[in-house]
Amino acid sequence: MTNIDIGLSANNRKQTAEELSKLLADSYTLYLQTHNFHWNVTGLHFRELHLMFEEHYTELAIAVDDIAERIRTLDFVAPGTYKEFSKLSSIEEVEGVPTASDMIIILTESHERVIRTARDVLKIAQISADESTVSLVTDRMRVHEKALWMLRAMTKT
Repeated sequence: MTNIDIGLSANNRKQTAEELSKLLADSYTLYLQTHNFHWNVTGLHFRELHLMFEEHYTELAIAVDDIAERIRTLDFVAPGTYKEFSKLSSIEEVEGVPTASDMIIILTESHERVIRTARDVLKIAQISADESTVSLVTDRMRVHEKALWMLRAMTKT
């Protein structure tokens, strides 16, 4: 670790980086899950879901880079392997290919998990007065909350 002075103690930076690593793992796992569903969705609402999933995974691809770069900005190594992500993520792998309606339910649950992880990061960042991380995390939460709204709207008849 480099001796940096950005107004955050080394301990605060470490705690935030550890929580951001969990958010990165959840976000990357959700990215893979969404991309998988984009490739494999079938059924009556194929086109709508295929396009929505593409929008979501494209946004997540940018997000994982932003989160990893924030970890690096805090002077810590960002996790970057499936093995590390599987240890850190609160999102479970999906076996097989679920139905389109089950994909929506699974993605809804996964977005909720990412938001809960983001709230954990937010608490640490607020205590540390780390406004850069607070900003990043609140932006992420807003994106996931909007995705949840869209997913839930797909389940209404």
